[in-house]
Amino acid sequence: MRAVRVTRRFCLLLLLLHTPQIRALLHQQHSDVDQCAEGSDACHIDAICQNTPTSYKCTCKTGFKGDGKQCEDVDECDSEYNGGCVHECNNIPGNYRCTCHDGFNLAHDGHNCLDVDECLCNNGGCQHVCVNTMGSYECRCKDGFFLSDNQHTCIHRSVEGLSCMNKDHGCAHICRETPKGGVSCECRPGFELAKNQRGCTLTCIHGNGGCQHICEDTEQGPVCRCHGRYTLQADGRTCTERDDATTTASDHNATSLTEVDKRVKRRLLMETCAVNNGGCDSTCKDTSTGVRCSCPVGFTLQPDGKTCKDIDECEFHNGGCDHFCRNTVGSFECSCRRGFKLLTDERSCQDIDECFFERTCDHTCVNSPGSFQCVCNRGYTLYGLAHCGDINECSVNNGGCGHTCENTMGGFQCHCHAGYRLHWNRKDCVAEGCDLACVKRRSEKRLRKTIRTLRKSINREQFHLHFAGSEYELSKKLGRPADSREHCGPGQVLVDRKCVSCSVGTFYDTDQGRCMLCPAGSYQDEEGQLRCEVCPGPEGRSTARAPGARSLAECGGQCSPGHSSHDGFVPCWPCPRGTYQPEVGRTSCLPCGGSLITKHEGAVSFQACETKVQCSPGHYYNTSTHRCIRCPLGTYQLEFGQNFCVSCPGNTTTDYDGSTDVTQCKNRHCGGELGDFTGYIESPNYPGNYPANIECTWIINPPPKRRILIIVPEIFIPMEDECGDFLVMRKSSQPNSVTTYETCQTYERPIAFTSRSKKLWIQFRSNEGNSGKGFQVPYVTYDEDYQELIEDIVRDGRLYASENHQEILKVYRKYIFSFFFYFL
Repeated sequence: MRAVRVTRRFCLLLLLLHTPQIRALLHQQHSDVDQCAEGSDACHIDAICQNTPTSYKCTCKTGFKGDGKQCEDVDECDSEYNGGCVHECNNIPGNYRCTCHDGFNLAHDGHNCLDVDECLCNNGGCQHVCVNTMGSYECRCKDGFFLSDNQHTCIHRSVEGLSCMNKDHGCAHICRETPKGGVSCECRPGFELAKNQRGCTLTCIHGNGGCQHICEDTEQGPVCRCHGRYTLQADGRTCTERDDATTTASDHNATSLTEVDKRVKRRLLMETCAVNNGGCDSTCKDTSTGVRCSCPVGFTLQPDGKTCKDIDECEFHNGGCDHFCRNTVGSFECSCRRGFKLLTDERSCQDIDECFFERTCDHTCVNSPGSFQCVCNRGYTLYGLAHCGDINECSVNNGGCGHTCENTMGGFQCHCHAGYRLHWNRKDCVAEGCDLACVKRRSEKRLRKTIRTLRKSINREQFHLHFAGSEYELSKKLGRPADSREHCGPGQVLVDRKCVSCSVGTFYDTDQGRCMLCPAGSYQDEEGQLRCEVCPGPEGRSTARAPGARSLAECGGQCSPGHSSHDGFVPCWPCPRGTYQPEVGRTSCLPCGGSLITKHEGAVSFQACETKVQCSPGHYYNTSTHRCIRCPLGTYQLEFGQNFCVSCPGNTTTDYDGSTDVTQCKNRHCGGELGDFTGYIESPNYPGNYPANIECTWIINPPPKRRILIIVPEIFIPMEDECGDFLVMRKSSQPNSVTTYETCQTYERPIAFTSRSKKLWIQFRSNEGNSGKGFQVPYVTYDEDYQELIEDIVRDGRLYASENHQEILKVYRKYIFSFFFYFL
């Protein structure tokens, strides 16, 4: 019976399926095509395609309007409330972004703007006191000082009479001396000169007129207003958000069903974008189901559907920044480590090639990622971080010479007394005594040596000239790197399209056209040579030799340090107790002196001598008095237990005796008269520390009808109350002359200013107790017809607001000069 019922129902189902209506419906379902998936729809690129059973539906994306087939961007900024932005609203496709005027930061709601306290960062660049104001800041000076034209530094000069050097000159901002001996006043950009011709009236151009939101200029000065959702406070400048309108709910148990319905309807009616922006932090859109809130770029909507929260882009892959990522409200910023610069994509960091710039190093500059190193030529040593000075080899154990030592630029020479000749090691002196044949051999040897020296000088294209008791070095100025081997100089080969000299231990083989190792039994201790020197050796005996010897010491068969022999070759004997020898191939050992002995034979330095006291760095042991003596001025000693002090390189000297390192050797040369279109004023020994008790004077005297622009990237002077070290720039050496700039403290923010006089007298002075890195101040002169334009540029406080100002002024100094050359 049950089987019959199932069969009957199955037959009925078959009959229903064969009706025309059912067959049409099944056909439609089977033949429906998803145009959205295939991409064959006609929806606009800014629309969303939704598939339907028989077709598809186009709906414009949020932030766009239209029928879906045509969509256009909704300009959220084109509204009465400026998109909710209190300052500037920037429309972008499908959204918008609020930005703030200079001196303000975007608040976390992405719409309001909050004042930036510039004084928190390096005192706002003010030399004395920084006072924060709404949208800006101002510098003030301590009693007895007045603000200079650059509005950041303070001048403590005060003279009588109506003069700009009198701190009571009466000008609120900038004072100018008139040809008739009076004064005239000017104002900074963003201010207007008051009717009394002394004061300065603020305008909306500077710091938004001190208004947090909206500023309007009037005859009485700026008037502040607030955005629609905010209320102006009693100070007439700041704005606070209004309290939301709330409806007090009655107790549920005491409220009738009718009252509940009324309250719900009232709530639905009130929850529109027209009332309190629908409760949205940002964009509000009315829909059939109520309001819909959305957030600007850089923010995300919170679970309450109302609040916008800033996205910390730095949490995800460091924001895409190569080095440092700093989150900001609604966005983020990338920055680079010192020695790198940010590229135009504002994410990637590229190494700064400091070696590209002039004046980086005296000799050779070696660039490395984020840094660089200065390297000096042979016979020179580094001082002041970037400079190279000649080493006085004769100051250390007489240069190792047996008799007399003569220092030369980049080297030294040993000489022997009458009746002695110089040993092959070029240091020891041996007694003469030979027949005519011996004299002939020596003459030939001296002639060969002279020819060899001349050949080396020709190869190097470098000569030394002795004239009037002075020594000069003459060399050919190097041209541009050659493009082919035929244009390289003698002893050079082409490597990566640059001419490179053959290294020590090699020579240039003219037949093969490349650098070759010196054969066994020869050596070469200089670069770019065409042949190798024959290694000396004991007569009648052969010694094992290796190719590529770079000095006499590598020739082999010579006595090692701590040993000697009659000819400097093996067999050798250790230095007896009481003597030592630090070099190879010597014929004798040096006595400790003062009846001192060594702990063992074969000592290699004076430090092995058993002195009565152990001398610390900055001292040397006097073998006569057996006392430690401080190294005199111009010398230093960085090791313990030595019997000598090393002379400072080149023309440098030390501030005091007892110096312990070459870094304490400083060049004291400074000052001079300058008159070119551009130049530098730098503290002596820069970038090393400047000397104590130094006084430098420069005079900049530009060509006619030109004015002076000064750029101070940074200045490092130890700060103290007495201003022992100071830099001053004024019209002349007279104390009451017009002063352009003066400071006696470290100032790491850059500052640019124009000279208040056509000529500048500049003085730097240090006392006996201080030292610092000092300064390198570039200057440029410009046509005086552009005076007003240049002054407007350098007085604009925004010029100093960039967080990367140091790198901009230090690394792109050439480009700054190029900019001002436009005004030549």
